[in-house]
Amino acid sequence: MKPVIFGLAGERVSAEERALFQACDPAGYILFGRNIRDRAQLRALTDDLRDLAGRDDLFIMIDQEGGRVARMRPPEWPECPPAARFDALYEVAPSSAIEAARCNARLLGSMLAEVGITANAAPVLDLRYAGASDIVGDRSFGEEPMRVAALGRATLEGLRSSAVVGIVKHMPGHGRALVDSHLALPTVSASSWDLERDLAPFRALRDAPVGMTAHIVYTAWDAERPASLSPRVIGEIIREGIGFDGLLMSDDLDMKALNGPADELAEAVVAAGCDLALNCWGRMDEMTAIAARLQDMSDVARARLDRAMKSIEAGPDSEWSGERAMATRDALLAKVLA
Repeated sequence: MKPVIFGLAGERVSAEERALFQACDPAGYILFGRNIRDRAQLRALTDDLRDLAGRDDLFIMIDQEGGRVARMRPPEWPECPPAARFDALYEVAPSSAIEAARCNARLLGSMLAEVGITANAAPVLDLRYAGASDIVGDRSFGEEPMRVAALGRATLEGLRSSAVVGIVKHMPGHGRALVDSHLALPTVSASSWDLERDLAPFRALRDAPVGMTAHIVYTAWDAERPASLSPRVIGEIIREGIGFDGLLMSDDLDMKALNGPADELAEAVVAAGCDLALNCWGRMDEMTAIAARLQDMSDVARARLDRAMKSIEAGPDSEWSGERAMATRDALLAKVLA
């Protein structure tokens, strides 16, 4: 098994993709809007990927946070609110906000599980900072670390109750970035002392099954390399400082924050300490080069992947349908308007 998550080009697995995936056995896949038409097509696609891998517990992920980050959209699927809505409710009713976030995640999880998706790139645990890039913005649960942690934990619990693995992001914190890492490499010059605040939500949720790194340079820790490529940030800050021992993946290798061929970057993030490299765009030349360059997944990384998938083995909570979760969420969120 290769330590990589691959994207696909379209709504079906092409003949070229099928041959590559059978030959290299990637650890999992990520889906985008280009891969999605409707429920029946999406379920057929994920079933095909499982058949190819020969694993019922195949790691198939998507970015379905709610708000502006959602690949499954109306009218086929309901629209879900951004994280900032739960932050606003927390101001007036903290316990209601936590339950609303949990119900929102139950709904998201039920949508994903129905079509065979097993992992969601949520919750965002980055703090919101005034004046920073809006790439985080309303995707954050707020400015206060323990509030973010509480709403993030509720999200992980709601997803798990629907048999979906949550992925906390972006370790060790994207909130201070002044530029969007999709477009350029951000540099954060805050002191180690100040950065402790950003670590707090991740430290509180260090038992999360899966995490994703940030493509950001933190000068206090490593002035030369972004976190995804830094053995020091991954080893000393994420693994030791935060105490995270779950499955760790890089953010997308194609983001403009990183420079270099995709296969070299994939090798570099794994060498730095990521368990998995994330390659989203389904470009055959890139995937072929990555598969050829990467060694097989380490035993430690494979154990972390297995542990993450076992965390959802119990299956969905039969007491919570998607409809019930949505109705409960909406009733609680209405308190902000009352």
